[in-house]
Amino acid sequence: MQAIAASSVNSGRRRLIALAAAWAALPPAQAQSAPPRPLQFPRDFGSHPETRTEWWYITGHAAAGGSDGARGRAFGFQLTFFRTRVEATQGLRSAFAAKQLIFAHAAVTDLQGRRLWHDQRIARAGMGVAFASEEDTIVRLRDWSLAHEDNHYLARLPADNFSLDLRFDATQAVLLQGDAGRSRKGPLPQQASFYYSEPQLAASGRIALQGQHFEVSGRAWLDHEWSDTLMAPEAVGWDWIGMNLHDGGALTAFRLRDGAGATLWAGGSFRTPAGALQVFDHAGVRFTPGRTWQSPSSQARYPVEWQVATPAGDFTVRSLLDNQELDSRGSTGAIYWEGVSDLLDARGSVVGRGYLEMTGYAQPLRL
Repeated sequence: MQAIAASSVNSGRRRLIALAAAWAALPPAQAQSAPPRPLQFPRDFGSHPETRTEWWYITGHAAAGGSDGARGRAFGFQLTFFRTRVEATQGLRSAFAAKQLIFAHAAVTDLQGRRLWHDQRIARAGMGVAFASEEDTIVRLRDWSLAHEDNHYLARLPADNFSLDLRFDATQAVLLQGDAGRSRKGPLPQQASFYYSEPQLAASGRIALQGQHFEVSGRAWLDHEWSDTLMAPEAVGWDWIGMNLHDGGALTAFRLRDGAGATLWAGGSFRTPAGALQVFDHAGVRFTPGRTWQSPSSQARYPVEWQVATPAGDFTVRSLLDNQELDSRGSTGAIYWEGVSDLLDARGSVVGRGYLEMTGYAQPLRL
């Protein structure tokens, strides 16, 4: 029985790696401009299969016995569902044609144990295996799921050595990034995405880790983004932060980098606790790297502390655990750093907590 089970697992992994390799070999998307249009909900909570790339992304922090991490066991968590359109198969009639691919990543940062746990999935959409609704956020990949119901999200991701069973309740209105939801990502108009966020989600539920179960509560952040041409050809990756401030505010900042580390484009936003929104233009955001950490696995060197200057103020972003690198070569093909981090103001006071994401350091990112 054990030999049969091991053979089945290895076979599944081989299929996952083969499908990931096939996706990585796809030709790049033709440059198209995301046409300006107002976002409409609940429709735009759902999938946009006519576009090449899309993701629903939730990050957050939670603790057993205290949402601020001061008491009990503290965690960071990340779950992401990706959808990719395969242009070469769109004309095929077979139900087995891989017209859309669904990927998913899940991770838990155990701050007490000083360890990151992560897992990944990939499958073609259809055949009851993977699905992304066009009507609302309902995404499934085998036994992993994310669903929007009324004013909350439910996420269930049983993974290898850990699991997430969480609820996220909206406490604020949807935040439209960029120009009413159309976010520039490069110097050309077509280098853009549709992009909205839901900061300050109230997180609750259960995190399981190596057989231990923790009832947790905390705060989370959702991003939903879709595009045909997200990155300029010379871009190799990005640096991004999504920070829930302790006073109820929300800070987004990002930049896309070239191979020399120079900023190709930058942007972001700041929303006050009262709801006033300030959108940052390209010239208003500056990322300056500080302390770095080198991955023993990929040998990539990541800045795990940043100075981030914005029109809303100057901040320090500081990782709570250096080793939060994820190897997703078995699904999206990328190695990237994604980790729970603190936000400090110019006086050095911790004013928020959220996630820092860094891509393109181990190898150029391809979307």
